[in-house]
Amino acid sequence: MYVIGERPALARGSGQHVLVVGGPEVAELLATTLELAGYRVSVAGTGAEALTRAAEHRYDLVVLDTALPDVPGLGRERRPPATHRPPVLLLTAYDTLDSLLPELGLGERDYVTKPLRIAEVLARVQVLLRAAGPRRRHDGPRHDDLLLDDTLCRARRGTRTFDLTPAEYRLLRHLLVNARRVLTKEQIGRYVWGELRGDNAVEQLVSRLRRKVDQDAPTLIHTRRGFGYWLGRAESQD
Repeated sequence: MYVIGERPALARGSGQHVLVVGGPEVAELLATTLELAGYRVSVAGTGAEALTRAAEHRYDLVVLDTALPDVPGLGRERRPPATHRPPVLLLTAYDTLDSLLPELGLGERDYVTKPLRIAEVLARVQVLLRAAGPRRRHDGPRHDDLLLDDTLCRARRGTRTFDLTPAEYRLLRHLLVNARRVLTKEQIGRYVWGELRGDNAVEQLVSRLRRKVDQDAPTLIHTRRGFGYWLGRAESQD
């Protein structure tokens, strides 16, 4: 039994990106709980996969189950880049940190013991994120006069600021990071939802985002028919 059943208040997060590292049972439960609490969540099933993901993406927090078989010795050969070391919440059967991953070398650390209490996990997540400090405002990607605010999860184009839904935020971030590069529907679907959804879900999402972004000229979000979508200035309309 991993988690003691509780019904805590879940309205705690504000869109921070959390990487959950654990076996299927723990990862599924914590991912669902954290998403309901307002966090964006990615999942890794092994310590090695977690290091790879941490090297490729900027996470605000890592939640790591130390019971994974490849966790002992993790980080001796491969480390996330030193420019960003997210805080780590360790899930452990021990009541001390003395022997836990001394060589991992990430940022601030805390732990909760098993069986896990959801309210405690959420509280420690909140404390670690607060201790890490707010990220610099407007530190998100930009192109031309379009800027993504990663702190408030909203965007600005010129002098106009507009709010985004979580899916619109992820789509716009993906387009900005890959500016002037065509992204397929499959690539967008997997980034936004973790899967490719049917029923024209990607087209509808792009359409909603366009109505917000492209109120001002020139048009920045374009369709490359038969291939996908891209963001940037264009000489002519598609």
